[in-house]
Amino acid sequence: MKFDGYIAIDWSGDKQKFQKGIKVALIKGENNSPIIVNPPKSFKFWNRNLIVNWLEKIILRNNYLIGIDFAFAYPFYDCKSYFPSLKLSPKTPIKLWELIENVNKNQDNFYGGHIWKKEPYLRFYNSPIHKGNLFKSRRRKTEIVAKSILSPSPTFNCVGPGAVGTGSLSGMRILNHFKKKINIWPFKKHYEIDKSFMVEIFPSYYFRKMKIKPQKLEGYSVQQINRGLELFETNSISSKIKFTGPDQDEADAIISVAALKYFAKSKQKWKVNKEAKKEGWIFGV
Repeated sequence: MKFDGYIAIDWSGDKQKFQKGIKVALIKGENNSPIIVNPPKSFKFWNRNLIVNWLEKIILRNNYLIGIDFAFAYPFYDCKSYFPSLKLSPKTPIKLWELIENVNKNQDNFYGGHIWKKEPYLRFYNSPIHKGNLFKSRRRKTEIVAKSILSPSPTFNCVGPGAVGTGSLSGMRILNHFKKKINIWPFKKHYEIDKSFMVEIFPSYYFRKMKIKPQKLEGYSVQQINRGLELFETNSISSKIKFTGPDQDEADAIISVAALKYFAKSKQKWKVNKEAKKEGWIFGV
């Protein structure tokens, strides 16, 4: 598959009107350096509504590979269910996204945390409100495989700086919104080649895969980022770039967009275990 370009979004699931941690990196074509895409001029920061509107315009005339860093689904095969013991637990990723959407449909800006107040689902989450009695540190197959490089946080954990749970809840609402507009990989049997693709990414994994670790006080230096870009066969960024995200989120978006371009060329990276059809898969793992 040939893409017109690549987009990586460092995501955030928080409840604020604007998400300072959302950063977007873009590569147009195959031989350009990554650039940071700023929100529309009248806004200082992105939020999820703005991201959705921007993506909808992008995909109208272009075929992009789009990566976002949240879990596209929950573990399934470890317990043969997303929500073990619930008779009405969804059986497919699409039904899971629809459930998350329905529970949170009155929440603005694609926020997903209302499920922490909704019986019986609240019992499965470790959330800022409480720790559910059915919460377990479960892992998807892709996370088990990724562990040889770097293990992600469990998807039902919504507490702590490394937690992916809150972002995944809002993200699944995004997937539900785009399910007929974009190829969401790797869940379909057949894909529409005239549509963009959306895949799950894990920025820290891409840094670690290239043996690049953040410095304790400074985080990632521009030199480290450019070393990663070189290894991912992507042109370097300017040494004058400024990071404004709360956790060097620009660095995560930049390394991820390079990894997307690099891994997209490999047929092997598009092939996944059977578990991925239920649980999702981190692109490049």
